[in-house]
Amino acid sequence: MRAAVMGSPIAHSLSPHLHRAAYREMGLSGWSYDAFECDEAALPGLLRELRPVRGEGPEEPGTWAGLSLTMPLKRAVLPLLDTVSEVALEVGGANTVVFAGGAAHGHNTDVHGIEQALAEAGVPAPRSATVLGGGATACSTLAALRDLGLHEATLVVRDPARAGETAGAAERLGMALAVQTFDKLDTVLGVDLVVSTLPGGAADAHADRLAGVPALFDVVYSPWPTRAAAAVEAAGGIVIGGFPMLLHQAVRQVELMTGRADVPVAAMRAAGEAEILRRATRTG
Repeated sequence: MRAAVMGSPIAHSLSPHLHRAAYREMGLSGWSYDAFECDEAALPGLLRELRPVRGEGPEEPGTWAGLSLTMPLKRAVLPLLDTVSEVALEVGGANTVVFAGGAAHGHNTDVHGIEQALAEAGVPAPRSATVLGGGATACSTLAALRDLGLHEATLVVRDPARAGETAGAAERLGMALAVQTFDKLDTVLGVDLVVSTLPGGAADAHADRLAGVPALFDVVYSPWPTRAAAAVEAAGGIVIGGFPMLLHQAVRQVELMTGRADVPVAAMRAAGEAEILRRATRTG
């Protein structure tokens, strides 16, 4: 059985290390997991090439079990799928494709990853939240917050005109969303939780203002800690990095692709942390 992660750029992905560790621990010696560079233009053709898929005849070597998708493919893949899970439709993006019954089924495991990361850090049910950034991860964050009991949140973006997709996700999720700009950031930090979905280092410009928040979830995992995370931790706040989210969304992907529940979280965590350390040592 074959699986892979696709996106652009893809060379930095930790997914191969996480999934391969799971396969080794689970005794899936015939399974492989690769990484493919793929942009939105190439996605339809590449999906057509992934045959045979499970459910279309015998499971011969090379049969595709599923795909992990990263940016910029999570939204682009939706019209190419045969079925899409409810949460992926609500969020407006699928990060997982499972091949079964001769069809391609889309799922979103990022929401699960965010929920598990918050639970591990002791922040399972924030009463209020502000989300920085308006991309696909922000949409998944809103879904996780909804599942944890929130019915409203604040979104902080550079340009409110570009928050349309996130606002649409909030509407589908039944959440009230207030949109604010970064020059007004100070006015929306009186919350239990701030989630930064900004790319690496982008939240660091606001580190001094973020320092006083009770909890910061920064989805960056390398380099870690970010300046923003260090500022919050130094002030006594709870800090959550992006690796736990990445780990737990991958755990759920392995469950979906293999059909097994005995996924070795500890082995996957160790493999991911070892690779992060190796990269830091190499570049340090």
